Amino acid sequence: MTGARISARIARPSPNHGPRAPGARTELLILHYTGMPTAAHALDRLCDPAAQVSAHYTVDEDGTVYAHVPEDRRAWHAGLSHWRGLGDVNSRSIGVEIVNPGHEFGYRPFPAAQMAAVTALCREIIDRHAIAAADVLGHSDVAPARKEDPGELFDWPGLAAQGIGLWPDPTDADHHPDDETLSTDAVAALLARYGYNAAEPRALLSFQRHFHPNVLTGLPDAETIRRLRALLRQTGR
Repeated sequence: MTGARISARIARPSPNHGPRAPGARTELLILHYTGMPTAAHALDRLCDPAAQVSAHYTVDEDGTVYAHVPEDRRAWHAGLSHWRGLGDVNSRSIGVEIVNPGHEFGYRPFPAAQMAAVTALCREIIDRHAIAAADVLGHSDVAPARKEDPGELFDWPGLAAQGIGLWPDPTDADHHPDDETLSTDAVAALLARYGYNAAEPRALLSFQRHFHPNVLTGLPDAETIRRLRALLRQTGR
């Protein structure tokens, strides 16, 4: 996906936006799937005043990018959510919807053309706002109690290889002999250090959905904890 360019960008304005909170910095990039039967359903909803939801962009499966809300405005995509101890994620983020039926309507892999366009769009956003790699997140990361998108089939490793987001690279230093018997409180403390709202019971499952998608148990197995420790080491958190 190196050197990818957005294949097309179409203005599809949404009325659903408002001012960002005073003093809020755009520091997060939140990726979603649309979770609706078709792209047309999703676009209609994102632009429907009655729905009161929106995003800054939507990326269709063929790579077409729809622009909905100016980046200096607060789009309504994240809902009740938290990251690094702070709420109002909408005021602090850019939201990108990625067309996919989601778990309810036939979840499937994301096509190569779509991922190339996501890569190019994210690269532009990150460069404009100096967003840290560790702050490129899924909706499920910031709202684990409610959301599971973009889900375990999303190519987070491929994005990380392009410098968009992170992927854990564990070493021997990340292996602790007691990791299989860590207390619930100890696991929660590690998740909170990375940025999760660890008070949410599904926070560890959301971590797995992003960083250990072959194991979606919500339980603290040794490899899950090793990956979490690797990310903490990689970010210095």
